[in-house]
Amino acid sequence: MHKFRFHIPFSPVSLAAGTVVVLAVVYIGMIAMVMSYAALTIEFTQSVKSDEASLAVLESQYLSGVAQIESVDYRTIGYAAPVAQIFVPAASMTALR
Repeated sequence: MHKFRFHIPFSPVSLAAGTVVVLAVVYIGMIAMVMSYAALTIEFTQSVKSDEASLAVLESQYLSGVAQIESVDYRTIGYAAPVAQIFVPAASMTALR
């Protein structure tokens, strides 16, 4: 009978060293991925705050315009109240009928 020996082409030390190197590269890659995600999240948060600020400016301009329109007394500038009120019937005719 022949003796069959299973021969590993590399030593356990080189296998362990290769595993450590691969794990170190994966760890560094994961740290880089988390840092880039954090940077993108902070950038997005800042853009949302900037958009909210510009929206607040537009909203305040709109509300001041509405307040100015509502504060006008139209009788003093020549407008008169309507003489008659006409109500629209509930079953109105449209172009689709």
